[in-house]
Amino acid sequence: MAPKVESSAAASSPSEFDSIDPFLHILRFLPYGFLRVPRLRLKLPSFSLPSAMTVFALVLLAYFVVVSGFVYDVIVEPPGIGSTQDPATGAVRPVVFLPGRVNGQYIIEGLSSGFMFVLGGLGLIMMDLALDKNRARSVRISLASAGISSVTISYVMIMLFIRIKIPAYLR
Repeated sequence: MAPKVESSAAASSPSEFDSIDPFLHILRFLPYGFLRVPRLRLKLPSFSLPSAMTVFALVLLAYFVVVSGFVYDVIVEPPGIGSTQDPATGAVRPVVFLPGRVNGQYIIEGLSSGFMFVLGGLGLIMMDLALDKNRARSVRISLASAGISSVTISYVMIMLFIRIKIPAYLR
């Protein structure tokens, strides 16, 4: 059985309409006596989808930012490039890679590694475009050779970066 609602408790609670203050009634109704709501004819904005190349460029940029360690650079604020002193001559020389620390980097180290990863990804895309039978043979050969060389250069440079970073890696 449903509980009964007592109407006397709801009626006895004071509300803002029961006020005896005359200024409240004047301020409540006077401004709305001569003001009216304007008739607005607003149009919803129409959004068009971005082109495929715009989406590709944004995804490639996001990939570069992620693999280059941009978040790490913002949080930790490492120096752009390091320096070390030559023990034989005592001269200070620049160092691009932070040796011995896998979880640390200089800004230039992250950007160069990120560029090599993007170069390898673009090489894979060029090799995929070289498989299109509707392109001319010379264009397909150029895309394939540029893609293979990009992937090769990227792989060799990334392995060099890793060997500089970790001297005894894969030996």
